Amino acid sequence: MHDVVIVGGGPVGLLLACELGLAGCSVLVLEREPEPGSPLKAQPLGMRGLSPASVETFYRRGTLHQLRTASGVPGDPGPDSDAQEPSRPRGVGHFAGMTLDPAQVDVTALPYRLPSPAMEGMVTHLEAVETLLSEQASQLGVEIRRGVTVSAIAQNATSAVAQAGEQEFAARWLVGCDGGRSTVRGLAGFEFVGTEPQFTGYSMRATVADPEKLRPGFITLTPTGMYLQPSEGHIGMMDHDGGAFDRSQQPTRDHLQTVLRRVSGTDVTLSEVHLATSFTDRAMQTTTYRRGRVLLAGDAAHIHAPLGGQGLNTGIGDAMNLGWKLAATVQGHAPDGLLDTYTHERHPIGAAVLDWSRAQVAAMRPDPYGQAVQKVVRDLIGTRDGTTYVFQKLSGSSIRYDLGSSDHPLVGRSAPEFRLEDGTRLGDLMRDGRGVALDFTTDRSLRDTARGWESRMRYVAGPAENALGLGAVLVRPDGVVAWAGDPAPDREAFERAAAHWFGRPES
Repeated sequence: MHDVVIVGGGPVGLLLACELGLAGCSVLVLEREPEPGSPLKAQPLGMRGLSPASVETFYRRGTLHQLRTASGVPGDPGPDSDAQEPSRPRGVGHFAGMTLDPAQVDVTALPYRLPSPAMEGMVTHLEAVETLLSEQASQLGVEIRRGVTVSAIAQNATSAVAQAGEQEFAARWLVGCDGGRSTVRGLAGFEFVGTEPQFTGYSMRATVADPEKLRPGFITLTPTGMYLQPSEGHIGMMDHDGGAFDRSQQPTRDHLQTVLRRVSGTDVTLSEVHLATSFTDRAMQTTTYRRGRVLLAGDAAHIHAPLGGQGLNTGIGDAMNLGWKLAATVQGHAPDGLLDTYTHERHPIGAAVLDWSRAQVAAMRPDPYGQAVQKVVRDLIGTRDGTTYVFQKLSGSSIRYDLGSSDHPLVGRSAPEFRLEDGTRLGDLMRDGRGVALDFTTDRSLRDTARGWESRMRYVAGPAENALGLGAVLVRPDGVVAWAGDPAPDREAFERAAAHWFGRPES
């Protein structure tokens, strides 16, 4: 009997396993694929963009340096870098293929932005992420079994069982992280609702006989669709066919060439297709992320078009939000209702991502309506306010959970990267997966109160280089601000917040 069985050994399942392992839970990961790695996860088809919020996750667990190295990201400042805040982000992203100008971002409008080694997004590939997380999970005592296909699930009031052939794997909790076609979601009876696809997308590695006929680089919007050629031999395209392609079939060279010619408006020829995959913009979400002892995270809970790489980033957010809450529940010190806040906090985020994806699809429609929307959007993102708005959505800086416990504008947001005068950063304090209480007062006014949660919360006192006018701040293990106090913090308010999120004090 494990504490938690996770079905699915992709980035979301592995990150969740690491979070649980870090908290001392016994974890078993069941992965259907017999071997790690896949051509679809390696470069170039496996390339994904990590938002600043996701990069911050790896930084705060002490693995950003390794991820940058594995991803081949140049100019790595190293784990002890004194990175300073740039005047504005170097990379911003796009909306429906329309790129944004970083110079248009109003950095003064970004909430509580402090210098950090994790201020920028980065490009990685799934193989690098999974390799890093697999190694970390193993170091934390997580057991990973490959070549296991779950075929049935049963649960009662105290446990859940995943069955694979004649094998049964029992745990106190079971989490489905098994992707958009989740077996766990179906077996556990989750309701999955949303909208049907408008297009079929394709990503391929191919040899092009006449590459000069295609525009290289980022997304090219055409009157008949969209294509991109980010690197030689790597081609992506979108065919607004209502999702008519039978995705149970492997796309042939002739089919791919026909689609590419139609969406590019050229007579380009594909000499050979080495690898290809298809996808759609079907946008669906479960109505809840928990049914009894079974929970869902990542694509198992929500699917949508991969425009902007939102799927991986949303899944990382799910895993971080769920990990510490499930660990506290397993260990018996979670306050009442803590695990239910996972759905309460993350379901609205998933729903917003689905709408963001739908809006992009509408703007990319190759008809007069879509083209009219494109003109309006181009005008909007040509403004400072428009670019800043889109950047906040893409970077994750606009995310604020409704914690219902305080009207302070920082509560519910990811904590700024506070740096104490001795050089210690918040990120340095979060590597062990505990919460953090930062006390900026000179008399350490919260020290005695914080001792009641010593095993669940690290207390650190000292002046900060920039305390943003605060006297103290309480940060959850997922990096979210749970409470913020003024220069003379209210000890009773701090104690209530600590008990609300970390349970009863130990003494």
